[in-house]
Amino acid sequence: MPRTAREVMTGGAECAQHDDTITDAARKMRDLGVGALPICGEDNRLKGMITDRDVAVKVVAEGKDPNTVKVIDLADQPEVVTIGADDSVEEALQTMAKYKVRRLPVIDGHDLIGMVSQADIARNIEDDKVGDLVQTISQGDDNN
Repeated sequence: MPRTAREVMTGGAECAQHDDTITDAARKMRDLGVGALPICGEDNRLKGMITDRDVAVKVVAEGKDPNTVKVIDLADQPEVVTIGADDSVEEALQTMAKYKVRRLPVIDGHDLIGMVSQADIARNIEDDKVGDLVQTISQGDDNN
């Protein structure tokens, strides 16, 4: 059974650049077949996350123009919840549950090296813990 985030993550995470428009980010999500993208700054450091739900709720439903709104405008959290590459799968599970997020950027030092999703964790933990994870994350889930 995998023991670290590095062992269960999906590698090669692509970022939306902080000055990309929402349209750019939505197209990248579509092309990659993902529901969330890390937001990286000019220094390639993680600045936030954008989800398909953010696009729908914070842009489209608010009548904002996705061609002019920048992804960084949606990165309203002061600090992005992440997991270290060598942190345990159990710690990733606890972090997801604590912050009620379905995806965690995986960091090695200051470098983004991948993403761990709820599905990645579910495929790699005991069945009895999967239900607990889904239930905890889904309670009051307004984020991603």
